[in-house]
Amino acid sequence: MEFKDYYKILGVAADADSKTIKTAYRKLARKYHPDMNPDKGAEDKFKEVAEACEVLKDEGRRAEFDELRKYGGRSHRDFQPPPGWQESRGYHAQAGDQFEGDFSEFFNSIFGARGSAFHTGGHRTEGVRGQDVEIEMPVFLEETQTENFKTVEYHIPVVEQGQLTHLKKHLRVKIPQGVTDGERVRVKGQGAPGFRDGVAGDLYLHIRLVPHPLFDVQGHHLMLTLPLAPWEAALGCKVTVPTLDGKVSLTIAPHTPAGKKLRVKGKGLKSKGSTGDLYVVVKIVMPPTASPNAAKLWQALAASESFDPRADWSNA
Repeated sequence: MEFKDYYKILGVAADADSKTIKTAYRKLARKYHPDMNPDKGAEDKFKEVAEACEVLKDEGRRAEFDELRKYGGRSHRDFQPPPGWQESRGYHAQAGDQFEGDFSEFFNSIFGARGSAFHTGGHRTEGVRGQDVEIEMPVFLEETQTENFKTVEYHIPVVEQGQLTHLKKHLRVKIPQGVTDGERVRVKGQGAPGFRDGVAGDLYLHIRLVPHPLFDVQGHHLMLTLPLAPWEAALGCKVTVPTLDGKVSLTIAPHTPAGKKLRVKGKGLKSKGSTGDLYVVVKIVMPPTASPNAAKLWQALAASESFDPRADWSNA
């Protein structure tokens, strides 16, 4: 008979913990379950996966299998248990023993009549958790400032009359205040339904902040470019700047250079525990054209000032 390497069947390492084994089983069970996969051979693969889980989830059977695996790894195709294996462990099958599961010859020869409450092939099986569904959720910056409700539309795999189909689902979901780009919001139990009384999967919303025409995002802070005319930067002025929740007045000091960063406290993005700031970055903008009078004024300024903006170059 053929030796069954249950670790390879589940795709886990020989030292995998019970959580890893259970996760691998659930993933493969969803993939090969006859109700979900009509492909030829899927049912046999499902039975093989179920058998592997049945052995590895039980500490006693797993310990026995680990010992046998050292012996059986050399002859996978023409395997026979070591002499006296079943008798020495009390697993010897008696005539008339009934096996509740649909197990392989390898399982029955090794573990005998101990059997299992696990069934396959149309009988009762362990519940399989439904598949999670993940979708992108675009959110405007303004919508992050308060708790919002949005309607989403997505598809979930379901089995109807023995056929796999996809059901369109509409759901009104809550978007928490202060969500950030790339954050995942979990909506419990709104994924695909489970199998054999398994629990439904979850819906995960991947938050994607929609680019804003004025503001850039840096963590929970906002960045705003403030265009200033040369004379505004030179003489100082008061300007009105936008925020996500209204406008504020900002004082520009005389001789403000380009690139100067001005902080407006508490006007950034609201998070669960705090609020970021708005940083206003000065940009000097020249008029596209200059009148003859303006040109004369620039010339007069140039003649009267000895300022050299490239003085530092002489030290390079």
